[in-house]
Amino acid sequence: MITILPRTTANDVAAALVRLREEGGAVALGHVLSLVVPTVEGSLASALAAARSASLEHPSRVVALVTDPQAPDGLDAEIRLGADAGAGEIVVLRAGGRAAGATDTLVAPLLLPDVPTVAWWPAAPPPEPAEDPVGKLAVRRITDALGTADPPATIRALARGYSPGDTDLSWARSTPWRALLAAALDLLPTHGVRRAWVAGQGLRPTVDLVAGWLASGLGCSVQTRELHSGSITEVGVETVAGAVTVRREPDGSTATMRLPGAPDQTVSLPLRSLADCLMEDLRHLAPDPVYGRALTQLVRTGTLDTGDGASLRSAS
Repeated sequence: MITILPRTTANDVAAALVRLREEGGAVALGHVLSLVVPTVEGSLASALAAARSASLEHPSRVVALVTDPQAPDGLDAEIRLGADAGAGEIVVLRAGGRAAGATDTLVAPLLLPDVPTVAWWPAAPPPEPAEDPVGKLAVRRITDALGTADPPATIRALARGYSPGDTDLSWARSTPWRALLAAALDLLPTHGVRRAWVAGQGLRPTVDLVAGWLASGLGCSVQTRELHSGSITEVGVETVAGAVTVRREPDGSTATMRLPGAPDQTVSLPLRSLADCLMEDLRHLAPDPVYGRALTQLVRTGTLDTGDGASLRSAS
């Protein structure tokens, strides 16, 4: 069910939500979070589709906010319930003119009490999410550098403005790679790592984040190499026992893992959907210090050459 509320206010939208729930014989119980989605019109449909899918695992009230300071003053709203909203509720706010500058005021009356608030920017994020008016309302702030015009520049800007509680969906995209490497390295001596490398598309922030993770966790030199693919293609670590590599054909669904002294293994490594990555991030609302170290490694050193040392176990 979709209800349109033209020229309305945030308080009226909140009252309409209560009324529609009562008329439908349901109450807003069982919601585990409020998800606020500041976005642009071009990214709205895909963001709502991902949020709807994520609500099947994390029932939530989704508040999508599209602002346009050049549009006429005022607020239009759209409420989606039932099959149109998955296992939660979706509210779409379109604010124009002066209303577009009061994002926190628009969102606050619609947040559910007694559950966490998460902010997700599917398009261009603020340079410091924790200092953004919407970001200040959230315990977890999710960005997606891949959805911007210049993903490498965006991920480095986010590194400079990082605060605990920030994360990027590119980190969730890298989870299968990190899990495979951590499991493989647990089988080998953890001292004397010589170098590591990451190969993939240069515009993918996942390449930088995995490189930062290896550098911060292993304390070794990490090189990145650009290849023509839609994602990471290969990650490797040179240990005293030999090289550990995970290699996937460009945009394939399986990878070959090679360990010293062991036969090659074929492992499942499909590309992750936007909804999969969002669902993963909504499972973990506490700050992620491992992500923070991987991200800030990119800014702290300027390069990924950090010398010798250490064990990945502490960073996996």
